[in-house]
Amino acid sequence: MSTRSNVAPSTIGVDFVEGGVVVQYLDGREVFYHGPPKPVTESITTPPGKNVHVLVTDPDGIEGVMTYVNDRDTHDGILEKTGVGRVMLEATDEEELFPGVTVATEAYSVRVEADLEVVDGRVFVFAEDELSEHAYELVGPDYDGSSGDSREGEDGQDTHQEV
Repeated sequence: MSTRSNVAPSTIGVDFVEGGVVVQYLDGREVFYHGPPKPVTESITTPPGKNVHVLVTDPDGIEGVMTYVNDRDTHDGILEKTGVGRVMLEATDEEELFPGVTVATEAYSVRVEADLEVVDGRVFVFAEDELSEHAYELVGPDYDGSSGDSREGEDGQDTHQEV
């Protein structure tokens, strides 16, 4: 296996649709993250062993930057073509992905924290493997579920059970 390195993300398209979030890569492909994302106040520790993707959008939710955390499968060139970034963390590392958004390793899980006073947009965390997909949105302590975005009318429940 070749060594993987950090790759800086580029701005990519984002679209909130019924049932999830569509991310539009620079190479023209799209990926659908099932949802709706479950609101979680300010931080989330993902289930262990999941592939973790962090998406930070602009305030309008039209564009954003996506970073894979500890992805060992995707070649650097593919990430660069798609606009997706990658950060590789050691067992006790913590790194700031974007102003106000940090990631850290906790055993086989990843902890993502957002200071929403600093972040000028929305923060999503997707944790998935072959068995399940989890979608979260980090929200402030005053979040009441009535932001008027694509989640309106949804119950905010995760579409998959924890494993």
